[in-house]
Formats: sequence, C-alpha cells, structure tokens
Amino acid sequence: MIDVKDLEKEIEVVESGYEFLLAYAAQGRPPHDEDSYPPPHARPTLKDMLKAMQNVAAAINDGSSQHEYEQVIADDIRKASAALSFVLAQPKMSSELIDNLNASIHLRAVLTDFFLYSEVFRPVSESAGSEPAKPAFDASLAVNAAAPKSDS
Repeated sequence: MIDVKDLEKEIEVVESGYEFLLAYAAQGRPPHDEDSYPPPHARPTLKDMLKAMQNVAAAINDGSSQHEYEQVIADDIRKASAALSFVLAQPKMSSELIDNLNASIHLRAVLTDFFLYSEVFRPVSESAGSEPAKPAFDASLAVNAAAPKSDS
C-alpha cells in the first residue's frame, strides 16, 4: 500500500516530467536514436513517468479506493500509459513525437486528475500562525480505506 507522501512524490514525477517534455518538444530535435544523439534524452523521463503512473494506479486499484473519482484517475492512467508505452516503443525520438504526446488528451487528463487529486493532500486554507485546516477529503483514506461495493 502506498503512503500519501509517496503518492505525492509519484504525482510530482509525472508533473515535472511533463514540464521537461514541454521543453524537450520546443527544441526542434529531428528523429534520432538517443544513443547517438546529445542529451537531454526524453526516454528516461518517459520511463519515470510511466512507472510513477503505474504506482499511482496500483495504489488506487489495491482495493482500498474510497471514491469513484479514483477509478476515473485509474482509467485515465491506463490510457495515458498506453500512449507513453507506444512512444517508448518507437526506435527514434523527436521533438515532434514528444510534442504530439504532450498534446494527447489522455496525458493531459492524468495531469488534470493529479492537479485536482493532489489538492486533497494540502490544507484547504492556512492562516499565518494558525494550525493548518484539515482537508475536506482525507487522502490517507483514499489509499487505505475499504473499497466500496460494486454494482456488478
């Protein structure tokens, strides 16, 4: 079972990876074999993002999910993971390939899901000198609570 802090780290890997990919796409790199082309290389970042998304999906799918939104996230991760895997299977990387991945609605859906979901890890509001407010939704329960019964 993944800890909330670990979940935040996995989400950060995906978010920072996307930022790297945006910069990579802007470099105008032609199709190339990364082994014979100067860095930076997209493949390690893509692999890290894929692994982080798989870790989040595993945490959500471990049977402790308490909210159906988490299943939406898991489904979006499945789709984005397929896109990442498809790009990783290509023998050559290019800025255009990465730019098209960046534009993928599936990858953007995961990022948007993570932006919303990660808000449950942060206090709703904090006042200077006061104790942080409790989140409206307890994220620790999201990965530790019993799963709701399905309709099937």
